[in-house]
Amino acid sequence: MTEDDKIPFTSHLEELRRRLVIAFIAIAIGFVASYGFKEYLFEILVRPLKLVMAEGDTLIFTNLPEAFFTYLKVAFLTGIGLASPVILYQFWMFVAPGLYDKEKRLLLPIVFLSTLFFVGGALFGYFIVFPYGFEFFLGFATETIRPMPSMKEYLAFAAKLLLAFGIVFELPLVITFMAKLGLVTVPFLKRNRKYAILLFFAGSAILTPPDVVTQVMMALPLMLLYEISIFGARIFGRKPLETGDADDPEAGESAQAE
Repeated sequence: MTEDDKIPFTSHLEELRRRLVIAFIAIAIGFVASYGFKEYLFEILVRPLKLVMAEGDTLIFTNLPEAFFTYLKVAFLTGIGLASPVILYQFWMFVAPGLYDKEKRLLLPIVFLSTLFFVGGALFGYFIVFPYGFEFFLGFATETIRPMPSMKEYLAFAAKLLLAFGIVFELPLVITFMAKLGLVTVPFLKRNRKYAILLFFAGSAILTPPDVVTQVMMALPLMLLYEISIFGARIFGRKPLETGDADDPEAGESAQAE
């Protein structure tokens, strides 16, 4: 991007508004399409919990409109999921003017991979974390204490976890893209591995319920994803010639040592 390519600030705001409108329209279309299947979608969401609940136990709703609003939220969240490729595409197209031509060519693969990683993280939470996490929580039931989760509370709990796992699974893509832009390097990632692990466990404690099981089940995949990120940064990150370090003999020797 040259000086002549710079866009006025008001044009940036207009572009942002246009991208947001397109994203909201996509979400609305996804919501309308999902609402007709709201009961089936909620049944799928509840299935991991029902598999570990005692026979005869079921979810409840504690006030009259709770079921209606829960179904609305399920359709809305599903609509966001269906619209996620459009949302991600609008985001990347918004930042595209600030990138070089060779970096713009990465936008479509990044949109596809962003969606793939997010869905993969959500599926990991659904199929791996949910069964063990729910079994752990229901283990506190006794003869005098019976679990009676409500629809509203379960949806909030499940949606938070699915969103959290979807976001954290974007880590390899984000770090690899940063390495491609020259913002981070493989030596930097290796040198700060111990701090990253500390942040993973701290972030898992914030994003997941206050139990060790789900925290560890989020932190461990993050550690693996971080190693994948280093591998991705090594392959796709900027080389010394691309970053201008080729004229620095010490930088070249450091790169060869790595």
